[in-house]
Amino acid sequence: MDVKTIGVIGAGTMGRGIAYVSALGGYETVLEDVRPQVLEEAMAWMRKAFEQGVERGKVSAEAAAQAIARVRTVGRVEEAADVDLVIEAAPEEMELKIELFGMFDKFTRAETILATNTSSLSISEMAAVTQRPERCVGMHFFNPVQKMRLIELVRAAGTSEETLAACREVGRRMGKEMVTVRESPGFITSRVNALIGNEAFTMLEAGIASAEDIDKALKLGLNHPMGPFELVDLVGLDVRLSILEYLHKTLGEKYRPSPLLRQYVKEGRLGRKVGRGVYDYRKEKKAEA
Repeated sequence: MDVKTIGVIGAGTMGRGIAYVSALGGYETVLEDVRPQVLEEAMAWMRKAFEQGVERGKVSAEAAAQAIARVRTVGRVEEAADVDLVIEAAPEEMELKIELFGMFDKFTRAETILATNTSSLSISEMAAVTQRPERCVGMHFFNPVQKMRLIELVRAAGTSEETLAACREVGRRMGKEMVTVRESPGFITSRVNALIGNEAFTMLEAGIASAEDIDKALKLGLNHPMGPFELVDLVGLDVRLSILEYLHKTLGEKYRPSPLLRQYVKEGRLGRKVGRGVYDYRKEKKAEA
């Protein structure tokens, strides 16, 4: 199947990033969100990201202008239905994703591919509420989408070769590298990252080292681009906790979430998006102001 149009459902951090690379890849892109303010913020973010890309010589001014012109925003799923590929980027909640896949199946054309950006959940469960399991697939992007090169292409039990081939071509045009994963809880990266991050919280709670030194050790000693606490603050502590709870339920005891992680989430320390996670970013915001 030749994909020409892409609908992105959810204009949060991941959705707006996916819309950005979709438009830059040459696709007519529909970005949906029920929250008008979030759509406005997403478009403002994309314009700024394209401006920065031009300033850094990563994209020409003409290509940036053409890309932003390819994006239109809508407030209902039904308005984003007339596309060749839907990429769902809603919160990591199975009930919500199942509801959305049911809507996609109802409102999109029969040949439309339905993809989810989930980082750990079962694509087969989502596909089960549709009449097209062969056209359901996982496309796990990474944050920040415009900079991270990988997409985990997740093959569910019913996913067809044609669907995988179409999504590989989409990823290529978006400038991404692809790995294909047979559906299993957490895929590749979430399973490994969850263990590393959880162990880092365990060490922090035990007083073995400070958060700063644990991050520094993994960056300088293991050549990780970000420390585990810098990463979880970027991703969101609530998101990481949700993933760990799912992996604990499906894969066993070694994924039991750290009590300290649970405590931080309970205290509202969710990461950069709220100004405080493992680290406090409120001073940064004051300085920017």
